[in-house]
Amino acid sequence: MSEPERPDAQHVTYRSTSGIEIRQAYGPDDVEGLDPATAIGEPGAYPYTRGIHPGGYRTRPWTMRQYAGFGSAEETNQRFRYLLDHGQTGLSVAFDLPTQIGYDSDDPMATGEVGRVGVPIDSIEDMEILLDGIDLGAVSTSMTINATAAILLTLYQAVGNRRGTESHRLRGTIQNDILKEYIARGTYIFPPEASMRLVTDTFAYCRDEMPAWNTISISGYHMREAGSTAVQEIAFTVANAIAYSDAALAAGLAFDEFAPRLSFFFAAHNDLLEEVAKFRAARRVWAEIARDRFGASDPKSMAMRFHVQTGGSTLTAQQPDVNVVRTTVQALAAVLGGAQSLHTNALDEALGLPTPASARLALRTQQTLAAESGVTATVDPLGGSWYVESLTDELSVAARAEIAAIDDRGGPLSALADGYQQDAIADAAYEAQRAVESGERVIVGVNAFVDESPEAGPQPQAIDPELEARQVARTRALRERRNADAADAAVAALETAAAGTENVLPRIRACVEASVTLGEIGHALRRVWGEHRP
Repeated sequence: MSEPERPDAQHVTYRSTSGIEIRQAYGPDDVEGLDPATAIGEPGAYPYTRGIHPGGYRTRPWTMRQYAGFGSAEETNQRFRYLLDHGQTGLSVAFDLPTQIGYDSDDPMATGEVGRVGVPIDSIEDMEILLDGIDLGAVSTSMTINATAAILLTLYQAVGNRRGTESHRLRGTIQNDILKEYIARGTYIFPPEASMRLVTDTFAYCRDEMPAWNTISISGYHMREAGSTAVQEIAFTVANAIAYSDAALAAGLAFDEFAPRLSFFFAAHNDLLEEVAKFRAARRVWAEIARDRFGASDPKSMAMRFHVQTGGSTLTAQQPDVNVVRTTVQALAAVLGGAQSLHTNALDEALGLPTPASARLALRTQQTLAAESGVTATVDPLGGSWYVESLTDELSVAARAEIAAIDDRGGPLSALADGYQQDAIADAAYEAQRAVESGERVIVGVNAFVDESPEAGPQPQAIDPELEARQVARTRALRERRNADAADAAVAALETAAAGTENVLPRIRACVEASVTLGEIGHALRRVWGEHRP
């Protein structure tokens, strides 16, 4: 076992993970006038620094989600029911890689990937199995899907309608954030212009068809996981929100028509107080932009609603039980920062898919915070802390400067075409790794407090090796028994709409209702729009 050397506090500069210098102590002079553009304000009021609801968690507890999806639709449905039975209050669906990039399970491109990192959904039949026995009018469902988000949305809607749940009662979120795919994650299909059209078509479709649905979850999470700082996470996420808003305005939508259904998605990492300040700063920055840049008049357009997931990249394969502590710290940051929903990672996710037992413990972590910690008794418990308020101000100022730098480059699309965000994240990731390898940043069990004789770690969730063959057979059988003429007509109508200016989502919905598969829809749009080649 090794312990890091303790530096002489008088001669060392302490910095947050974003590089902000941390003073030895803070007082009132540190929060007066640093950011004169905005005051601290009150909970539930502009600029929403202290939260979007006046009563905080007293009146509306956060939604407890556990991200799940693996193997098959049947297995994932069993996991959903297990989590709901143990107190989860919302579903969060992980899809496998072929589903994310628009391939059916029997496509040669999908070989070896079916059901590995999420659930395969090829057709309306798969979606019905996935949601079997779950009341879609009573549960909120988040689907982490981007390039094929419009297809999964209409599949969900079609299943709900088949069961008698009207579209206006369906509640949930599709991630639908394609810009961060070009910046940090890579599961894109179409060129940016076509992808942005899908996003704005979804905005318009849900405004009329599914008004309770969150049409996008603008994600800083994946950029943080790729190595961005907290400042970059705020700035790049809000810059992408600006780009989506500009595109929707250009498509003829009014800001206050679509902005109330925008939602955001952030990571929670280990620097507890910087993370709390980050969430407070993000709300403030978005409120200012919504009001001052876009002229929002609806308070809901200015109030940033966000989901938080604890940081997967912070988990270690070494001494995995310690991940429970990391996740608890991160979940506490999300709660103290006023998140609307939260997913807590399981201790074994650095090794593989979580088991039912580790997923239950992750959920119990949230329940303990909610029921036993006392942090829900008052709104914004750290509001007024000289350190937290100073850090909130500094993060706000730095994020605005980064957004201005992106504006100077012509906006997020032009900046990412030049590699600006990608390079900035890569530089930050390099610096973070350098700090770990030099010992400046301590990772328990990795570069300090190492267990010289580690015990065997937990066994991750097993995946049935036969599932791929069964999934392929089910998809091919669906194609054999469907009405081929109706399916072909639906695909032809979709291609015509994609080649013109018609909203494509009603055509996608007609396709899924005719049992056209996700891959067939994806290939139809590829034929019209092409594929993105960076």
